[in-house]
Amino acid sequence: MKAILSKRFGEHRVYDVPVNEGEMPLLALDLESKTQLTVLMTNGLSDYRMNVPEALEGLEYNELYFCLPSYWEWEDRSNPKMNWVFEWIQRLADYVVKNESWFGHGHTMPCGAEMKPLSETMKQNHLFLSKPMLLENELAPINVNGKTIQFLAIVPIFSDEMDYKQGKGTFKLMQKFTNKGVTEKLDDFRSTVLKSRWNLRR
Repeated sequence: MKAILSKRFGEHRVYDVPVNEGEMPLLALDLESKTQLTVLMTNGLSDYRMNVPEALEGLEYNELYFCLPSYWEWEDRSNPKMNWVFEWIQRLADYVVKNESWFGHGHTMPCGAEMKPLSETMKQNHLFLSKPMLLENELAPINVNGKTIQFLAIVPIFSDEMDYKQGKGTFKLMQKFTNKGVTEKLDDFRSTVLKSRWNLRR
C-alpha cells in the first residue's frame, strides 16, 4: 500500500508510523485539501478479504483512516486529546480480522461499553464509517493485483447523530453532514448537525 500511495501522492508525502509489535502497520499521508492535513491510515488491512454480503461483492478490501487537522500535534503519543486515534484505528482493524467480519459505508459502533466521549475536546462517543467526503478524489478506490481497495473514513459522531442515523438511515445523516459542511476531517470544535430536538416524522 505504501508504494501505491507513494506513486499517487509522491514518496515525500507518505511515511510509516511506528506501532507496537503485533499491531496493524500504519501510514501517514501529508496532503493538502484547501488546508494541510494528515491522513492516518492502516497499511495492510486490505490484505484481508472481508466477508461482505453477496450484494456488496466488489467491496471486500478496505483500508481505514482518520483525517487529522493541521492544528493537531498528533505525533505526541502522550497527549490524550489526540492519541485516541491510534487506539481506535487498531481496535477496528483488529476487530474485523479476528471476528472474520466486515466494515462498510454506514457502519457505526459505540466508543466502548460506557460510550464515553473520545477525549476532553472530542465529545463524540460513537464512530461512523464513511466513504471519503473531503478526500473523495484523493482517496478514490485503487485497483491493484486484480482487486479493488476502498478507503473508509472513521468519523466521530454524537449520540443524537447515531440515533438519527438508526432511525432515518445513513443517506439522511450524510445529507445533514453535507448541509453543515461536516466531513471526515476531525474537528475538536464541531457540534451536532442536529437541532436539540428531532423526531422521525421530520
